[in-house]
Amino acid sequence: MNSTDLSVLRSAVSWLKAGHSVAIATVVQTWGSAPRPVGSWLAIRDDGQVSGSVSGGCVEDDLIRRVQTEILTRATPEMVVYGVSQQEAARFGLPCGGTLRLLVEPKPELAVLEKLLEQISSHQITRRSVSIDTGISSLGTGSRHDEFLCNDHEMQTTYGPRWRMVIIGAGQLSLYTADFALASDFEVIVIDPREEYAEGLNRDDIIFFKGMPDDVLLEIGVDPHTAVVALTHDPKLDDMALMEALKSPAFYVGALGSRKNTKTRKERLLEFDLSQEQVDKLYGPVGLYIGALTPPEIAVSILAEVIAVKYGISVPKKN
Repeated sequence: MNSTDLSVLRSAVSWLKAGHSVAIATVVQTWGSAPRPVGSWLAIRDDGQVSGSVSGGCVEDDLIRRVQTEILTRATPEMVVYGVSQQEAARFGLPCGGTLRLLVEPKPELAVLEKLLEQISSHQITRRSVSIDTGISSLGTGSRHDEFLCNDHEMQTTYGPRWRMVIIGAGQLSLYTADFALASDFEVIVIDPREEYAEGLNRDDIIFFKGMPDDVLLEIGVDPHTAVVALTHDPKLDDMALMEALKSPAFYVGALGSRKNTKTRKERLLEFDLSQEQVDKLYGPVGLYIGALTPPEIAVSILAEVIAVKYGISVPKKN
């Protein structure tokens, strides 16, 4: 789940707890060049306040009007379609004649949404099913491989925790990497026990732990939505983090260093409680090869490799 969708969920829960009527609209199908993907959602409050987007602004005004005047008075979900004709597409600003199909829930259940938020916050992947006939929803265990589903009777959407990047070290390269990770919608955690670096890291957008990397990784829990990047260039710190990260389900584990240092590091890690298969998970030298020389350029290469792995793109092996 990205930060925008998580914000929508938090807003819906907050508004319902405050006593507002709230409708949730989910994109269930698109044709042409609709600007928001399937599964995107929008919360609409009874006074017209909104959180999220289903069209990038093209149809929201009309949807708010329909929710306030018609849909909120109903008991069951309604399917709303925009842009069926070229004339409608032009009217609502949908590019290239795009079409948008939305399922609007006028009575989302607060208890279910609260439970969904709780499970996402505890890094659980959760599948939400909504009966189109009754509006009743339920939660079940989800998988990263689940696909969005919507038919005449049911909508199923899978939500998961935000993607996280855990950076070992708070040096200059780490901060550039953190900035690019934040811009790419990762939650960023930086771990560094060193006093000289801890004093300089005072930012609200980064979660900072002043502790030993292996202990902190065990404390926060590493899941399949987590990337761990070791950037201290100090084996005493990097190797401790890698020993825990490589045993975890992290989708990416990388470490700064030359090819020679990476080879030596892998040999060293095998001397500890790690299998060859686990050590082979290590990406090193960290980052795609783009000829990067400066810290910002190296940070770009790191994010490029992490994002490629995140989306299942084959990354060339470094020899």
